[in-house]
Amino acid sequence: MGDQIGNTVSGTLHFVPNHEFKRILNLSVSKLDQCYLFACLCRINILYMIARSGSGHIGSSFSSVDIMSWLHLNELNNSEDDIFFSSKGHDAPALYNIWLGLGKLKFNLLHKLRRIDGLPGHPDLSTPNVVTNTGSLGMGVSKAKGMIFANRLNGKSSNIYVLTGDGELQEGQFWESLISAVNHKLHELVVIVDHNKLQSDTLVSKVSDLGDLEAKLLGFGWHVSRCDGNNLEDFSKALTSIKDIIHKPKVIIADTIKGKGVSFMEHTSIDSDVELYTFHSGAPKADQYFKASKELIDHTNAKLASFKEFELEISSVEKPIIENIENQQKLITAYSNALLNQAQINHKLVALDADLILDTGLIPFSDKFPDRLIECGIAEQDMVSQAGGMALNGLLPIVHSFACFLSTRPNEQIYNNATEGKKVIYVGSLAGMLPGGPGHSHQAIRDISSLGGIPNLTLMEPSCEEEVMHLLDWAVNVNNASSYIRLVSIPWVVPFEIPTSYKPDLGKGVVLRDGGDLSIISYGPIMLSIAIDVANKLFNQIGFNIKIINLPWLNNVNADWLNEELQDINTCISIENHFHIGGQGDRIADAISSFPERKIQFHKLAITGIPKCGTNSEVLEAHGLDSESIINYIKKLIK
Repeated sequence: MGDQIGNTVSGTLHFVPNHEFKRILNLSVSKLDQCYLFACLCRINILYMIARSGSGHIGSSFSSVDIMSWLHLNELNNSEDDIFFSSKGHDAPALYNIWLGLGKLKFNLLHKLRRIDGLPGHPDLSTPNVVTNTGSLGMGVSKAKGMIFANRLNGKSSNIYVLTGDGELQEGQFWESLISAVNHKLHELVVIVDHNKLQSDTLVSKVSDLGDLEAKLLGFGWHVSRCDGNNLEDFSKALTSIKDIIHKPKVIIADTIKGKGVSFMEHTSIDSDVELYTFHSGAPKADQYFKASKELIDHTNAKLASFKEFELEISSVEKPIIENIENQQKLITAYSNALLNQAQINHKLVALDADLILDTGLIPFSDKFPDRLIECGIAEQDMVSQAGGMALNGLLPIVHSFACFLSTRPNEQIYNNATEGKKVIYVGSLAGMLPGGPGHSHQAIRDISSLGGIPNLTLMEPSCEEEVMHLLDWAVNVNNASSYIRLVSIPWVVPFEIPTSYKPDLGKGVVLRDGGDLSIISYGPIMLSIAIDVANKLFNQIGFNIKIINLPWLNNVNADWLNEELQDINTCISIENHFHIGGQGDRIADAISSFPERKIQFHKLAITGIPKCGTNSEVLEAHGLDSESIINYIKKLIK
């Protein structure tokens, strides 16, 4: 299976070669001017890197690159023990380009963002210079405290600089982490808030207004400074002013501009009525890339000219044109439509979101029922408990976030809601291993195991747009308890149709392809599509006939139904978009073990180890879940 992506930036892409960074670092100019030029070059290459890979976070990378550049050029080189990391993780392209410019990474990695042999979408310890994995928000200050305690026990004195986002401050762990840092007088800790006023979807002030942030942080006992984070002189002065603070941790609120450096990407007004900031994530469109690239290069050349330096030498590459794949099914769009239909009928239905209104398909709902959408921000535990309160008072709450966060952060709150016996529906988008680009912090491959044992909670995953409608209807109108709907977010070509008479029946699946030699059981558009491809190819190659069963129920298997479906089949394989332990395959194995007087060979194909970061086809192949790998597995099995 190839990558399932649509139109992407094509044509000529421009980047600054390695020797130009060396030229800037050897210029006879002030530290401020040198760092400014260095950050300009980084911005050109950040834009290139994201455009080439087809995804990434431009806005937060641009807002933070000045801060990161100054720290790496002028602070971290004062002590080999001092370290920096970003708790956000979204700004990895900025951090990577600083390391590339300083020669701390092989420069050819510039072309390999979000590739399996390149740079992960979010920082990971597998990459040189990375000191901690980031990407799941709110953990940074706590990690830094642990490092400082270890340093003190080891007799090491070093400063630790941690960058956080302002949207990230909605996570409860951030505020929990502040208290003991003061109690233990962790003066080695410097937290820098990239205060660009925007989170994933919209203004921070629209979601959970931070109010007087200085006063709040002062109230926790921290030393607080404030500066313009995109003004290097102002930021450097803020750092200098805290050097002699040796009895408490320090925080710098760095006011920045999201998208800084490109006029049409910059968001400068805190009073804006912006609904969605366009450049938080994703690659720019072709015309946006060319316009932004020219603006960045022209600006840098003008700055060089002011020092009587010659213009940048720019390298260019042709990005291959990626054919637009037709007939892709979009489950998020299907969910948006299905949710609207249910909401029009059921006036007690309300939707809750965790700062992912675009990615979870809630914009149509928000437009139609603005009073019934509750934006909870980056605070999943708070969101789920709010839903529990709504359910206790007679509403039908449907909770939305990425599956990787919804199944883990508020796991205890989901369990608490389940023990009360009221009905809450949870919808986890971005489910499974794909897309592979963001990296393991965003690849939801343990949600079935995390949620599957909670009583009164049924887990399900639709395989196509049609099944999305059926399963949501079942969760809203048939199931008396709670449900978790697992949604694949990326468009996918689905080479099958569910029967026109299809009606969800708890624990029972539906046959997509008949066959008597072996059975494959799976769920969701990706793995079922691969299973169909495998079955067709094996039939054409060796006449081997495989039965394909779509079982959308992830923690319920009707043993009697399964026994009947496998009546004339002695070998069964489950293929799943989840870790090897705790997924649907374990439930199938339990059911098969209960069959009377029958021995069926059962095999699980699932993800083992930490999921890889790369293109979709790279990641599937790396984990042995692409068509060719499964075909080879089955051929060895049947021998």
